[in-house]
Order: sequence, then structure tokens, then C-alpha cells
Amino acid sequence: MISYGKTDIGMVRSMNQDTIYFSDRDVGNLPNLYIVADGMGGHQAGDYASAHAVSWFVDYVKTCQYVNPITILKTGIARVNDMLLQKASEHKELKGMGTTFVVAVAAEPKVYVANIGDSRLYVMGEEPKQITLDHSLVEELIRTGQLDRRKVRFHPERNIITRALGTGNEAVPDFFEIQLEPGEKLLLCTDGLTNMIEDDEIRDIVMQKQFTDRICDDLIERANYYGGKDNIGVVVVEQAINEV
Repeated sequence: MISYGKTDIGMVRSMNQDTIYFSDRDVGNLPNLYIVADGMGGHQAGDYASAHAVSWFVDYVKTCQYVNPITILKTGIARVNDMLLQKASEHKELKGMGTTFVVAVAAEPKVYVANIGDSRLYVMGEEPKQITLDHSLVEELIRTGQLDRRKVRFHPERNIITRALGTGNEAVPDFFEIQLEPGEKLLLCTDGLTNMIEDDEIRDIVMQKQFTDRICDDLIERANYYGGKDNIGVVVVEQAINEV
């Protein structure tokens, strides 16, 4: 796999609370690892939550003795949630912090994905396919038929999430197992991207015949062009030529 990632503060926020991680090489018993997290909380609590969630998770994976990718993801997420809760109880300035978390491992021929919150993973090919499900108020409204999905980007409560790391004693992520077709790419991103750009336009940018670093730059530039109302975090993963 070949990957690149980038975060940007956007055009409105005073602090960047998005954190990413990407490695195409072994991380512990995993062949690669890709993460995007979007922190929440006042002052520097959101920044702390996302940055430490990612670093603690990577440290856990490096020393984890499990081999099954889903087991590693599940136990790592639970460990990080416990650590965030502990830090929040010890430091009053961190009380109320939390973070979304989406993580992927490409272990041929499958890709294993876990997410909690509203940061997303897409498979980009002929059509954009959102793999993860948002843990958000508006997604609940859509599922119950109270909201048209086409109106989500403009809903006043679109940023309210119903699950996140650090906000409860049990972090309950969703898990997915997928397989990439030749030429398809993975996109992990925060809502600072998806609230600014329609999925079809994101797909057009991701599927350009450019290096992944340029694709990430173009995604961020376009989100900022449309207003950049939040931090933007993106990781793009594509198959190496000999893997296609």
C-alpha cells in the first residue's frame, strides 16, 4: 500500500484538533496502519484527546501480542478509551474531552476497519462508497426517517455525535471487513472535509492520476475554498502497482 495524509486548521478554527497517522510498513503484528481522529473539548482538551488517542493506540499496537487484526483494533480502542477517562479524572482541564476515531488495516486480501464517532472511511472507485456509519444525531434522524440525507450538510445539529472515545466507560466501535477491487483507494477523513464537499466531488479529487500527497493537498484546498469551517484531516491509501 502507498499512503499519505495531512491535516489543516481550516479557515475558521483557532486550533487544529485533528490528528492522523499513516504507515505502509509493519506496526507490531499489523502489516500497516491508518488512523484519523477528530478531538472535541474546550481549550486544549480536544487537541489532547485526539493526539494522545492516536499515539497511545500506535504504542499499544507495537507491543500487542495478538495477531488477529480485529482483536488488535478492538482491544486497542478499549485501552485508549480507559486511558482518556483516567486522564480526564486526574486533570480538570481535560474533563469532557473526547475524540472520534477511524482506523484501517490492509491485510491482503481484506481491509479491516473500526470507527467510533463521525470520522469516516470511504472506498473510492467508480462511485464513492462510505463504509463507516456516523455515530451522530443526524444519522439517527436519517435512520428513523426523520431527516433526508441530502439535507445533512446544512442541518444545525450535524456536529452532535452520539459516540466517541473518552466519553463513556465503554467505547463501542463498529467493525467492517471489506475487499478492495483493482484501482480502488481508501479515504479516511474528518467531518471538516465531508461537511464542506459532496461525496461525488471528493471522489473526483481522490481518483485523479496524481501522487497521494497532491490528492491530500487538493482535498484540503477545496474544503477551504468552500469555507473551511472546521479542521480538516485526511489520509489517502492506494494499492501499489504490484498489488493491483
